[in-house]
Amino acid sequence: MKRISIIYFTGSGSTAKFAEAVARGAASVSGADVKLVAIDSADIVNGRYTNNQVIDDLDESSAIIFGTPTYMGGCAAQFKAFADATVASWYQQKWRNKIAAGFTVSGTPSGDKLSTLQYLQTLAMQHGMIWIGSGELPMQPNGINRLGTWLGGMAQSVHDDTNLIHAEDLRSGELFGERVAAFTIGNN
Repeated sequence: MKRISIIYFTGSGSTAKFAEAVARGAASVSGADVKLVAIDSADIVNGRYTNNQVIDDLDESSAIIFGTPTYMGGCAAQFKAFADATVASWYQQKWRNKIAAGFTVSGTPSGDKLSTLQYLQTLAMQHGMIWIGSGELPMQPNGINRLGTWLGGMAQSVHDDTNLIHAEDLRSGELFGERVAAFTIGNN
């Protein structure tokens, strides 16, 4: 079994729903051991992420999928605090050659999600990781990749009190998770 960790922050709950879809897809691949890890705001003290156990667990993973909502054209501050805390893993090159991927959610079709995915990819590249994109043609008739992304996973949340994700985006998330797991396990 190869561990695939999905580390994410969610503000309203919609990013968590997308993370769960990515996890379902990854778990559908034989040999994948999927772990969902939510970034807890309580682990951020004076602006610094302090949960070393989470980072130690990520050090032991074969693949890491990053997830964050897009706020004001970038990742959430809570995710950035986590990313900054990975410097010891970077310095020791503990994530070098691991599979990496990322996803983001916002309330509009664009919402500047691309800049968030570019940040997540840059984080992975700094760690020496191998980035996996969506691999899906855009705007398929069945709604897969309706937002037209190649860099990673994207979803749009519904503008109401439910914090739902469009059904097509959830299915796209499942396919994205399956693709990352297939590369991790070697079934690509």
